Amino acid sequence: MATSRTLNEFFQPAKRLKSVAASEALMSKPLIPSASMSSPANKGGDCGGVDSSITAEQKRRADFNKALAVARRNLRMCTEKVSKSRSEGENYVKLEELLVENTWLDLLPGELKKPYARNLCQFVEREMQGSVKIYPPQFLIFNALNSTPFSRVKVVIIGQDPYHGPGQAMGLSFSVPEGVKIPSSLVNIFKEIHKDVGCSIPSHGNLERWAVQGVLLLNTVLTVRHHQPNSHAKKGWETFTDAIIQTISQKKTGLVFLLWGNFAQQKAKLIDESKHHILKSAHPSGLSANRGFFGCRHFSKTNEILERMGSLPIDWGL
Repeated sequence: MATSRTLNEFFQPAKRLKSVAASEALMSKPLIPSASMSSPANKGGDCGGVDSSITAEQKRRADFNKALAVARRNLRMCTEKVSKSRSEGENYVKLEELLVENTWLDLLPGELKKPYARNLCQFVEREMQGSVKIYPPQFLIFNALNSTPFSRVKVVIIGQDPYHGPGQAMGLSFSVPEGVKIPSSLVNIFKEIHKDVGCSIPSHGNLERWAVQGVLLLNTVLTVRHHQPNSHAKKGWETFTDAIIQTISQKKTGLVFLLWGNFAQQKAKLIDESKHHILKSAHPSGLSANRGFFGCRHFSKTNEILERMGSLPIDWGL
């Protein structure tokens, strides 16, 4: 699939290889239409200036498009690294080279150089060279961080580990690429959103729009073996993602953390509740959604909190 024409104005096309074909599908969705974004006509006032007033919706669209361009640039950088390594006969890219968003690199200087992280990197790199497929694809391992710069984070949704079926994992918690069957947990999330804020239930499960708006979709473990859930747990990822949660808790104020299920709620100890808002409920899986996820109204509550603090609410529609 070809990339959006709008994106081609920002970037040179990446080298097309089968190994990174999935990235083209992720980058094929066009930007939000930005009608009436051109400058208004001169009003001919005393200063001979231009009326620069634009609507709040136009500002929102411009902000979204700028943020999406950054996310797509980071994705392209990762796919190009993978393309280059394949062309040179390598089976993998060093893990630390796939985190390319500078705001996170600045926030966590040297984190991936620590002894635990070196062991983690070596483990994941060995797994990539093994006979069992590893998800998500290499260029999407840090997709949550590369899609949502630290400076834009407003909401954090914590998941466990990536989906372990073919084509499902895309490096964003709960999210699947367009064209992939929507998992039951995400179906239940959409049902709650529909009931809570009235958004129509989408036909796909790609949550990139949330990530670009400032929703950090962070799994606590970032890789997994094919059809082996939790196979990369307790290898070092938890230490890395705990550092992310703890650091953003310290460095930012007024974030909304959505902790669904017992596993996510264990992360509350890393969050300063005097500075942030924590919303807890049952997990949205089919086994537990009826035990407190349905009816939690976390999506309207999140927007109420954001608006109270003077931040733009999240558009939960896809």
